Amino acid sequence: MELQTEHPEFTAWPHLVGTWSVEASHPLLPGEEIRGTAAFEWLPDQHFLVMRGHYEHPEIPDALTVTGIVDGAPAMHYFDPRGKHRTFAVSLTEAGWRYWNDDPSFAQRFTGTFADGDLVTGRAERSEDDGHTWELDLEISYRRVPGSG
Repeated sequence: MELQTEHPEFTAWPHLVGTWSVEASHPLLPGEEIRGTAAFEWLPDQHFLVMRGHYEHPEIPDALTVTGIVDGAPAMHYFDPRGKHRTFAVSLTEAGWRYWNDDPSFAQRFTGTFADGDLVTGRAERSEDDGHTWELDLEISYRRVPGSG
């Protein structure tokens, strides 16, 4: 099995490795600050990139994602303490980071832009009607913790 960092659709992923501080806002929590951290690290074999997210707000669950090439395509598996598991298609280039799923009852998509090598600003949306209408789910920024990546 080739290392993920050598796969042509995975070459930009090493840019996420490290620890990031997180700031977000959620439309159902107006005026409340959501802060936390996200730590990205390779499993020792570099076949999968693991992200552990922790949020200080009690309404936002911590999360774990595992990203890698699955069945020939980049995929991300999401898990949280509520027992939720979701699978996303994923893309990361020098310019941006995207992931999405097309679940007809609860579709989600995220688009993040690299402002520089140490800042990602993004927007997550959700749809509960097979992608016909989309609602803001989360606005989020990731800032690399100095010396972590």
